[in-house]
Parts: sequence; C-alpha cells; structure tokens
Amino acid sequence: MWELTKSFRFEAAHALSGTTFGAASEEIHGHSFRAEVTLRGTPDPKTGMVVDLGLVQRAIEDVRLTLDHKLLNKIEALGIPTLENLSRFVWERLHHVGGLTRVSIHRDSCNESCAYFGPQG
Repeated sequence: MWELTKSFRFEAAHALSGTTFGAASEEIHGHSFRAEVTLRGTPDPKTGMVVDLGLVQRAIEDVRLTLDHKLLNKIEALGIPTLENLSRFVWERLHHVGGLTRVSIHRDSCNESCAYFGPQG
C-alpha cells in the first residue's frame, strides 16, 4: 500500500466570532494556508502510479481558485471558516479523485493544522 500526498497553497481572509481570541478574531484578517491531500492505493501495473497526478492537480486547481484570495466567510458551502470546515470543504470537492484518505489544512504562521479523514462508517 502506498500513500501519495499533493500540497497546494492559498491566501485567504476570514473573521471568526465567539472565540476566546475576542475582537482580534472577529475582525477580518488573513492567513497563508497550506493544504495537503493524501491518497492511498496500489500502483496501477500499466502506469506505475497510485493515481495520475495530472488529474489530481486539475481537481486541486479548481479548489484552490475557489479559496485563493477570497473572504472565506462569503463561501456559503464552507460554513464557519475554521480549519475544520476548510478541511471538510476540500475533501468534499476532491473525494471523486479516488483513494482520498486525508485532507490537512495548515496555518504554519499560527502553528495550527487540522486533518479530515472523511465520513466514517
């Protein structure tokens, strides 16, 4: 079994109310995000690849364009723009690629990340 991880970056802003960070979090502020998409599988004997990275890159680019340089609060399908919801949002837009096992979203400047493993059961 192999795991293949592809990363992408995006810049975005959000505002979060009701946190212990108070007013600083409630004001619109931005972050640099790094997302990691992990797929698991066995390489195809014909191609030698778990998945065609070109197909993964195309799917990722659609998601990146949806998030990059946007106010995340305005993306209705995202919900409250937390790391948790960002990781779920990316998962939902990439699960069709096949073999997806994890989506991680990182805010390195804050030393924070969240991983989503998809629906369980």
